[in-house]
Amino acid sequence: MLLETGLDHVLARAESENRAALIAYIPAGFPSHEGCKKVIAAFAAGGVDAIEIGFPYSDPVMDGPTIQAAAVQSLSQGTGAKEVFESLKCATDLGVPAVVMTYWNPIERYGVENFAESIAANGGSGVITPDLTVEESSAWITATDRWKINRIYVVAPSTSDTRLPYVTKSCGGFIYAASLMGVTGTRSSVSSSAADLVARIRTTTDTPVSVGLGVSTREQARSVAAYADGVIVGSAFINVLLEASDEESGLKAVRELAEQLAIGVREGR
Repeated sequence: MLLETGLDHVLARAESENRAALIAYIPAGFPSHEGCKKVIAAFAAGGVDAIEIGFPYSDPVMDGPTIQAAAVQSLSQGTGAKEVFESLKCATDLGVPAVVMTYWNPIERYGVENFAESIAANGGSGVITPDLTVEESSAWITATDRWKINRIYVVAPSTSDTRLPYVTKSCGGFIYAASLMGVTGTRSSVSSSAADLVARIRTTTDTPVSVGLGVSTREQARSVAAYADGVIVGSAFINVLLEASDEESGLKAVRELAEQLAIGVREGR
């Protein structure tokens, strides 16, 4: 694998340290535009390896109630592409590799080529596209190749063995393994199908595999880090922000959770 993006480098570094990477998710504009930048700084201070900036969307198919609530709050404050790219740059300016996670419609509306160019211009490593299939990606593949950013597709337990290598060979940075069928959100345990899915993916590619959907505690992070290259956490961070009595306590809780999760991914092997 050619090491071209910050995400590629941080995943390679984690592998050299015999551990998984911790990847944190926050929607742009949440809890506010400036508040999001403070959350990103708290992520960095807490030891996350990479950050996903969510492009808030009004009709999500993969997001559970927690991320939907954050997206509604963000959209009500006027968050759009400008704020997404500003948040992305905030992360990369802090030296933390970052990607944008977005449904396809905002990319198409912004302009496929322009979107890929803007990711690169703001230091981003790539884009996660949960509702885009490889078969419908010709324009996206061309644009991301031109701007040398990672294309990250989501693979679910329902992905067939026949189709799996076709999808994984088109991914860069990492492959996003959805740990169960369903929507995002914290859970008391991470589905056992996650380890099986990662094992299936590994038979098709050497690209790192990151697991999302459900991780919220140090113990869960440790469990997933035993078999995955990256552990993705989103709803747990949003929950502590939603539950906080004020911004300062919310940011403190985010940093403390990040610190615990960072320990967890280092305990997995």
